[in-house]
Amino acid sequence: MPVLHQMHMSGNCYKIRLAARQLGVALTLKNYGLHDGTTRKPDFLAKNPNGRVPLLEFENGRTLAESGAILWHLSEDTFLLPADRWARAEALQWMFFEQYSHEPYVAVARFWLAFAPKDELEKKRHLIPEWHAKGNAALGVMQSHLARHDWFAGGRYTIADIALYGYTHCAADGGFDLSAYPAVGAWLKRIAGERNHVPLEFAW
Repeated sequence: MPVLHQMHMSGNCYKIRLAARQLGVALTLKNYGLHDGTTRKPDFLAKNPNGRVPLLEFENGRTLAESGAILWHLSEDTFLLPADRWARAEALQWMFFEQYSHEPYVAVARFWLAFAPKDELEKKRHLIPEWHAKGNAALGVMQSHLARHDWFAGGRYTIADIALYGYTHCAADGGFDLSAYPAVGAWLKRIAGERNHVPLEFAW
């Protein structure tokens, strides 16, 4: 059984748990502490030199890092990845958007405001306005798209939605007001209603 090296509060790790549950893929979870430095120790770095989770480790010893790559691998030839070439490119478009325009601000604000030690937060407090400005810009892009479409790629629920859902659904932890984005709110409800959906807190 594949092992998901993860931190349970991480939105990037949650994306993998959610997709695996909806695909019926059994995983063993290996949990790491948020502040204990275990992902920087030699045994973990031998698996992922970047020292980050999620990391998916297979029975044959191969490992795959980066949430988008793991989502893509798990969803190949399943209902979560469109067969149509254009729709697959759309999925990648939104997954890249999530990692470059959304996650660096929405997820970072959530980490510092909800999980970081207070004394460390004070060193970053001057960055909060930038996180919020750029995170809200990303949420605005999503709002514009979702005002005209139910989903992000191929006209149906895919890993593009899972990728964006991971940190959007808990963006309030980072000080974002999702009531300002009604189409995003409706999309969050649609995802929560999908078959075999599990919340971030689900203990597996």
